[in-house]
Amino acid sequence: MRMQQKVHSVFNLAVIVGALGYFVDIYDLLLFSIIRVPSLKSLGLDEAAIAREGLNIINIQMLGLLIGGIIWGILGDKKGRLKVLFATILLYSIGNIANGFVTNVHQYALVRFISGVGLAGELGAGITLVSELLPKEKRGIGASIISGVGVIGAVAAFFVKEKFDWRTCYFIGGGLGIALLLLRAGVLESGMYKDIKHQKISKGNFFMLFTDLSRLRKYVATILIGLPVWYIIGILITFSKEFGAKMDVRGTVDPGKAVMYCYAAISIGNFLAGYLSQWLQSRKKVVYLYYFVSIAGLIWFFDLHHAGVNQVYLVSIVLGIGGGFWTTFVTMAAEQFGTNIRATVTTTAPNMVRGSLIPISLLFVALQPLTGYVRSGWITGIVVMLISFVALYFVEETYNKDLNYLEE
Repeated sequence: MRMQQKVHSVFNLAVIVGALGYFVDIYDLLLFSIIRVPSLKSLGLDEAAIAREGLNIINIQMLGLLIGGIIWGILGDKKGRLKVLFATILLYSIGNIANGFVTNVHQYALVRFISGVGLAGELGAGITLVSELLPKEKRGIGASIISGVGVIGAVAAFFVKEKFDWRTCYFIGGGLGIALLLLRAGVLESGMYKDIKHQKISKGNFFMLFTDLSRLRKYVATILIGLPVWYIIGILITFSKEFGAKMDVRGTVDPGKAVMYCYAAISIGNFLAGYLSQWLQSRKKVVYLYYFVSIAGLIWFFDLHHAGVNQVYLVSIVLGIGGGFWTTFVTMAAEQFGTNIRATVTTTAPNMVRGSLIPISLLFVALQPLTGYVRSGWITGIVVMLISFVALYFVEETYNKDLNYLEE
């Protein structure tokens, strides 16, 4: 009876480990965006090369996330949520440490790819595990705790960057990940997964998502609703310095500070999203609400011509709150599909969104010769928001959905 109560509490060990794991995950994932300029400058790059190679490295990291998401998702359904959760922590911790030793851009890109593969499995495995351990009326809150605590990792990365050399920042991230592995004892595997572990059914079959048209439409729509988050982070916030210069913002924008403010706001947004979904008894209504906040932030961002630098940071907060539906999006992914491919979907979907930064950035770059830097940014944003609104319309409402079922 005691164990049952522990599992049903939103503060059980799985939630705590998931939250701390995602904290280190986000620390590592956003650390490059925060220290992009000083790290690449120390490797001998000039301003133009920093912008060019910075975007290339981010895209390579996102490619690692995309590939890793598929690998870890399949393994999560075949080998268990718990094994994947800790394997990913170990891999991205090693990647973090290796990042502190790079001496050129090519090494930097390679290690960010490897780290991206490791980072790909953390959130999906954690959300899948918690969604299956907690009762349905609490799983949204449990997921919000994981993501809300996790995204504070970006805030921590900024303050670490302020105190230490960029190489030391990577070493600290790796050390935190290794220390986190000590908490693994006592975390329970999902009961739903254990029930099907030895059944002779298809588990972790990624291709099941493509063999049924209805299932494919649901999977694609699930991915597309998350696009605004990484457009905001990967384009607007990461390159806020460049946007500020093009819009004649008074003062030099510190992209690391913009990331910090944005992710602090995302953390608040994620905490609120879980409670809002419980109050509204709807996931979709919450996402629609956050979309409108994002649109307000985008309008303000592209109206910053000749504004003071502090306004950029204020807009970063608004955009961060607008992107605070990330946990709700991942929870919806977990709730859309059966237990035998749930980890596959919940791990691949957010990494497909992260990987979508590649085509988003390609569109952003392709438009620049025709429209200019700033205008290409807001045209890209309009395209992203339109796609996401349409996708959300076609996604089913999953609040209070029973998750104990299989995909045939």
